[in-house]
Amino acid sequence: MFTGIVAAVGRIESIQPLAENYGQRLSIHAGQLDLSDVALGDSIAINGACMTVVAKHGEHFDIDVSRESLLRTVGLNALGPVNLEKALSLSQVLGGHLVSGHVDGHGHVSQFEEIGESWHLVIDAPGELARFFAYKGSVAVQGVSLTVNRVEDLQDSCRIHINLIPHTLQNTTLAHLKVGSAVNLEVDLIARYCERLMQFKPTIPISETS
Repeated sequence: MFTGIVAAVGRIESIQPLAENYGQRLSIHAGQLDLSDVALGDSIAINGACMTVVAKHGEHFDIDVSRESLLRTVGLNALGPVNLEKALSLSQVLGGHLVSGHVDGHGHVSQFEEIGESWHLVIDAPGELARFFAYKGSVAVQGVSLTVNRVEDLQDSCRIHINLIPHTLQNTTLAHLKVGSAVNLEVDLIARYCERLMQFKPTIPISETS
């Protein structure tokens, strides 16, 4: 579990194919992320996708990304900067919102422009995720916890509007976004469970108790 508060911007520095076309092994420079308390098998969110540390060497760590993960995420198949966050511990302050590190879909930037001292980010999300977005609700974009300021339901998609402050741009990879950029999206955990509760219809009658 994560918070969506990016701890450091790292960089994918090498990509090696795994045996039998299983996927790829990435070697990532951790940047300012402290690896002293990271053990093999620990989880680190990379651009919002929860991955397992399989090796450590100096300021680098390695992860194995399966073919399935490569199909369901963006930004893990090329060299370049990535948002990093270690798994949440119970003693930490929850500064963002609860993020599972399981990417729900890809969005695409349709607008990204400076307005005053902040930036207006607009993302077109898949229509099947529309029911999970709400005004002042939470969404994780590339692993960054953000607040939805407006939602537009379109014919085949959903458009979400987000305000980015300079601090967010300075400390995440979101500053590199441009119109057309693909991003990883994770919907709010609470919205996910609410949607399931609304859909659930018990198949076994609940017996009356005396």
